[in-house]
Amino acid sequence: MQYSELIAGLQRGQAGRIEASIPDDWMQGRTTYGGLTAALCLEAALELVPDMPVRAAQVAFVGPVGGKVVISPAILRRGKSSAFVNVDLVSEEGVMARCIFTFGARRPSQINKSSITPPEIDGPEAYPSFFGSGRRPNFAHNFNVRLAKGQPPVSGAEKGDITLWLRHRDEGALYNATTLLSLADAPPPAAMSMMVEPGPISSMTWMAEFLTDEITTTEGWFLVHHEAQATRDGYSSQAMRLWNADGEPLMIGRQTIAVFA
Repeated sequence: MQYSELIAGLQRGQAGRIEASIPDDWMQGRTTYGGLTAALCLEAALELVPDMPVRAAQVAFVGPVGGKVVISPAILRRGKSSAFVNVDLVSEEGVMARCIFTFGARRPSQINKSSITPPEIDGPEAYPSFFGSGRRPNFAHNFNVRLAKGQPPVSGAEKGDITLWLRHRDEGALYNATTLLSLADAPPPAAMSMMVEPGPISSMTWMAEFLTDEITTTEGWFLVHHEAQATRDGYSSQAMRLWNADGEPLMIGRQTIAVFA
């Protein structure tokens, strides 16, 4: 099922409640792909705050998400120019994901600066597929990923530092905050490049900040840089930066990742 079809097929109820059934082609092992989990939660939050852009997402992946789920948002606080929304994604086993989304209206400002410059690389057509012809998680078939810098997973690299071009294979995907969140988590954690043999790896938390409410790009491509900044004791702390195809910064983020290797 393509991303746009999945979003269009959501059963929307009162007070932002959403019911969904996750298809197998969006699974990552025994759980739903984390980017889709976060995107579904944001879809519910937007029902309660349709008049302000989302500025930040804090996601806790509590347990495996799969099958039929219910997503329920609740406003924690709403002011004139900001709002905070809690969203729980629940399965038969209880809360499997919990998110807090921060919304903020635009305001006039004398400051308009950014130090998040993209790396100097060629366009996506110059680079090979990140996954090649090898095995990949089910959800990964929904994305086109090109490796621009760094090493692929399980290559024994000295450091986990990768730069990738990303895009949805779904030509019908509308580019907005929800779609960007669904895409940004598509690459496997950068720490996997340092692994010398395959092993389980799982995102525990994810923080993402939207740097603009104007989500645009060229031909659907986005550029992302992931870096495993500290990896020890079975955990990796990862930083993420994301730009559109024109080099405009759209998102930064952090993840806490459990590494079973």
